[in-house]
Amino acid sequence: MATEKYYVPESSPWPLTASMGLFLTAIGGANFIQQSTMADMEPSFFGKPLFFLGLTWLLVVIALWWRDTVKESVGGLHSNQLGGSYRQGMLWFIFSEVMFFAAFFGAMFYTRWLILPWLSGEGSNAMTHELLWPNFQAMWPLTVTPAGDTTQAMGAWGLPAINTAILLVSSITLTIAHHALLEGKRGTLIAFQAATVVLGIIFLFLQVEEYIHAYTELGLTLDAGIYGSLFFLLTGFHGAHVTIGTIFLFVTLLRVIKGHFDEENNFAWEAGAWYWHFVDVVWLFLFITVYWL
Repeated sequence: MATEKYYVPESSPWPLTASMGLFLTAIGGANFIQQSTMADMEPSFFGKPLFFLGLTWLLVVIALWWRDTVKESVGGLHSNQLGGSYRQGMLWFIFSEVMFFAAFFGAMFYTRWLILPWLSGEGSNAMTHELLWPNFQAMWPLTVTPAGDTTQAMGAWGLPAINTAILLVSSITLTIAHHALLEGKRGTLIAFQAATVVLGIIFLFLQVEEYIHAYTELGLTLDAGIYGSLFFLLTGFHGAHVTIGTIFLFVTLLRVIKGHFDEENNFAWEAGAWYWHFVDVVWLFLFITVYWL
């Protein structure tokens, strides 16, 4: 009866050092945000510099940590048991990301279906409507705030529709690359994965153009009431995830070019593909609920 090897990694400094980087980033970020929102606060050393120091520290630790993991994989040290653990960990991570976005979608639906009707006097809230904002009318997108500030909504059929098509195409190109990986067609794999990375970069470039258009022409900013806040929270966090996914795919592309991965040993590549497809699905929900409806 064949026995399966069980890999026990060596002691590593990276979990502790990563925690230190996270601590510095959290403390610096909280202080930086507090300074930005409170004009009467005196400048403090523990703000912006500490945030970027912690962020840089964390990125360096992640790069070194993944370097060691790649060496272990290429060196044939990983077992099927470890591969199963990796896959479970990635699935739980994606589940946590689903819950992350579900919280923001929930905030948007709560605002649209409960808060706005309440402020406009529906149900038993007529007195609240008359005392606070008697001229307020429930609408979505909320282009006129209860205080009377106005903005314009972002349309669905300009850059957002183009970006939707880009992400849908990127899912197709990545699926083709995945089949090429499983069939050992390295040339096709490199070509279609590179195309996916390029499409991700184009998406991010167009999103920057969309934000410039929102700020300069529509008056749609983070300060433009609950609609502006939710718009930039949802699209901004999604853009951050697209950035992470693009970097993920670019790194695995470099590894493919170096000859890493095959039909059996390919978890890191598949993890990047799972993450990218998750990002695409989130964008479809976001496009329908934020831009279209």
